[in-house]
Amino acid sequence: MRSFLPLFALLAATPALASEPRLLTPHEALEQDAQAYAKHFSVSPDEALLRLRQQRASIAVTERLRQRFAGELASISIEHRPSWGVVVRLTGAAHPGDFVATEQGLSIPVRFEVRAASTRAVALRVLDAERATLPRMVPGYRGAGVDPLTGGLIVMQRPAADKRSVAEVERALFDRLGLPVRLRRLDATVADSAAIGGGRVEGTGADGRRFRCTTGFVVRDGEGRLGVTTAAHCPDELSWRGPTGEERRLPMAEAWGAAHHDIQIHTGVGAPQALVFSDRDKSSARQVTSWVTRPMTRPGDWLCLRGESSGFACSVVELTDFAPAGELCGGLCAASWVTMAGPECRRGDSGAPVFSGTLAYGVLKGGAYLAGGACAFSFYQSVDYLPGSWRLVTAKPLPLGGAVREAD
Repeated sequence: MRSFLPLFALLAATPALASEPRLLTPHEALEQDAQAYAKHFSVSPDEALLRLRQQRASIAVTERLRQRFAGELASISIEHRPSWGVVVRLTGAAHPGDFVATEQGLSIPVRFEVRAASTRAVALRVLDAERATLPRMVPGYRGAGVDPLTGGLIVMQRPAADKRSVAEVERALFDRLGLPVRLRRLDATVADSAAIGGGRVEGTGADGRRFRCTTGFVVRDGEGRLGVTTAAHCPDELSWRGPTGEERRLPMAEAWGAAHHDIQIHTGVGAPQALVFSDRDKSSARQVTSWVTRPMTRPGDWLCLRGESSGFACSVVELTDFAPAGELCGGLCAASWVTMAGPECRRGDSGAPVFSGTLAYGVLKGGAYLAGGACAFSFYQSVDYLPGSWRLVTAKPLPLGGAVREAD
């Protein structure tokens, strides 16, 4: 085994990969994300790249706004049409003046909307208190989240499960919750992005079948142990096969799969390099230089993932406070999961890294799968929920001035 082969290549390379992936510069990594953005929003590549630079720079702006308007903040979102900008929704009636901030030499347009139904904090408390009630009130319940557009809730339901109209269900929920509810009828099954037979990071399930998952990020704990993340619903014992056919067992260090966690960490990874693959063919990789917490993440953020089944795919964040239905989290799930719009989330992507440029955002858990296997949306665990003393291995000092962790 060549000692200089990057760690992530060792963990996730296909047998056909006989050489190291090309390391993208931070600019090239963002350009790759911008190509997908340009196609999705029908803008020029230059405009797409500018918007993604604005997205990154605007984190500092929205953090200041989050603190300034904490008492009346319903949501902070990124909008893309008709033009790019930040939208701040407040519960009060007084309209602060719209303005253009300057950050890192870039213009960050900020506009306000007022009279939202409730603050995000209140909506989260209601959702948490009613998580066990909602499945009884909504036949075919598929999960719920805080609605960034209204300050109320979004509730997902299978359409054939309830004879009532959308308006009738929304009215009944409003009477119970005291918040406006938007009902999203979705003929989909919300499930973990289950491992499938064969693949790069492999293990044997309880039924004796061979499964695959996707490795996420390289991590280190307070004792100096090195590991790599994947999803906790993947097999406990995993192995990888290197580019020349050598195989290495990855012992599981620890696993967490309750409430707001779906992550396990495997050791035996060798010398660390903070890299993730950056394309379907694994011919290029990008560094991980820092991370963005869930509080810093906004609906509308353009994020990408690299999964064993989906390859390289990008989409927008829809909800930052989502509680999947059922007992996918060793019981009821907390409203701490972040959703991304489909279409890319496939079985075998479990544990896939979610990122923007060189910034890490999360580890994929699952998705809402439509008939035929298409994906309505995916959801991930934010990296600020890395458990215990485990932290991301990064390639250089944090450019955002450090990340803010939520308390577990």
